[in-house]
Amino acid sequence: MANRKKVIGREVAVDFDKEIRNVPAKVDTGADSSAVWASDIFVDPEHVLHFKLFGKGSKYYTGIEHTTRDFSVAMTKSSLGETALKYRVKLCISLAGRKLRTTFGLSDRATHNYPILIGRKTLSGRFIVDVSQTEYLVKRKKNTPLGLNEKMQKNPYKFYKENYLNGEDA
Repeated sequence: MANRKKVIGREVAVDFDKEIRNVPAKVDTGADSSAVWASDIFVDPEHVLHFKLFGKGSKYYTGIEHTTRDFSVAMTKSSLGETALKYRVKLCISLAGRKLRTTFGLSDRATHNYPILIGRKTLSGRFIVDVSQTEYLVKRKKNTPLGLNEKMQKNPYKFYKENYLNGEDA
């Protein structure tokens, strides 16, 4: 019987081991690679990469230091066009009932809604993404500051001048 691809939604829960379970992850078919929130990242004089999964502000943070000599680096580009150099490591995870060994870029995702991003390389050949499916694992952070839309609705032209023209006349 052929290996059937599992259908997943736009967010999934990821397990790393018995101690780190049900971590919310955003499934991003627009992202090439996967990323995980990591902290205290450094390479020692013996060429060993050290890191901790998540950060002290995360409920998933255990403080356990992970080490590996099997790592690489990649220059990544965000959707905003910003580039950053990131260390990449292979990690074993469980995603939608499947155990996988996949590559993750290590980065500070403290300000993101999701501490993990699952990209195309992890999904390809294994999963089909149905964006209408979601579990709402995360309460989303607001992208728009409170009151911004109210200001705009009160006087759209004044709002435009203040925010797009820096107060200058059109």
